Amino acid sequence: MRHAGHLLAEVHNALRDFIKPGISTLDIDRYGERLIRERGGVPNFLHYNGYPASICVSVNDEVVHGIPSKRRILKEGDIVSLDAGLIWKGYHSDAARTWGVGRVSAEAQKLMDVTKESFFRGIACASAHHHLHEISAAIGDYAESFGYGVVEDLVGHGIGTHLHEDPQVPNFRQKGRGLLLCKGMTLAVEPMINAGTKNVEWMDDDWTVKTADGSLSAHYENTILITEGEPEMLTLLPEDLR
Repeated sequence: MRHAGHLLAEVHNALRDFIKPGISTLDIDRYGERLIRERGGVPNFLHYNGYPASICVSVNDEVVHGIPSKRRILKEGDIVSLDAGLIWKGYHSDAARTWGVGRVSAEAQKLMDVTKESFFRGIACASAHHHLHEISAAIGDYAESFGYGVVEDLVGHGIGTHLHEDPQVPNFRQKGRGLLLCKGMTLAVEPMINAGTKNVEWMDDDWTVKTADGSLSAHYENTILITEGEPEMLTLLPEDLR
């Protein structure tokens, strides 16, 4: 899983540098799949429950699971969320990033920054002997302090030899503490934060999820390993760590 995560971090960094006005979301998907396969990985999103692409590419008010299209062209000021994963020797990695296309508004940049920071606030509680919902509360409380909507219809998850495993990892405060975290657990923690309402809608393609009020949405995710101390970031390269 460490190697699967390392490869995916490389893919995301290359995709970050690829993003620019004038390319299509299908261009991103094709390049992303090529990057995964060149590294000896297998795209774990491709055909997963019928999903038709290797990279989920969601633009502006699209929260997750946007289907790449040659007709969807990125323009200056857009924000684009890339959710990707791969399999290496039977083990999965999963990570998401939201990037600005060219120069973006101050509002968009703040949303992306807060979403990323909410992830790090959450995983500050992600060590053995803490409880799962401490992560959830820290993420949600931080994002909501800015007046943002924290998506509740979609959550993070366990990950390992399958892309989605127990437990679910909510991004918002829960009534109970949740299960006790143990050394060796691997989780995909993924805040999905909207500039407006927390409510979302599914589009007619049965995949793309959008904000109900048309507001911008950002997504930040890493696969992490629970340890006795700070969690190990499996999908971030050492130079990408804060």
